[in-house]
Amino acid sequence: MNQNQANDGQKIGNPKTQTPDSPQMNDRDYINDMLATEKYMTGSYCTALNEASHEGLYKDVQSIFNETQDCQRNLFNMMFEKGWYSFDAVPQQTLDQSHQKFSGYSNQFPYNQNNPVS
Repeated sequence: MNQNQANDGQKIGNPKTQTPDSPQMNDRDYINDMLATEKYMTGSYCTALNEASHEGLYKDVQSIFNETQDCQRNLFNMMFEKGWYSFDAVPQQTLDQSHQKFSGYSNQFPYNQNNPVS
């Protein structure tokens, strides 16, 4: 069996940590809610960074953005470790095709990649 066949239909993840099945929020629900909030906050901070005209404000928001992004990553990692986040494995051929497709877009960038504008 080749690598492409080995990945078909498989999930990449960990065994699920059991949570109570009740209408009340459980650990998974709370962490998922926090993760969604952190994702929203990083997007909002990103917009603020793009629009900040004052250097001091920019640096303060950038620091907060980095902390929020780290928190988001830690929550994601916790959910993955507990088996509450998983991914579909894809065959290498699919990855190669996607890479080739999007690599061709680089010639549309508004700058020369070998000599970027600084």
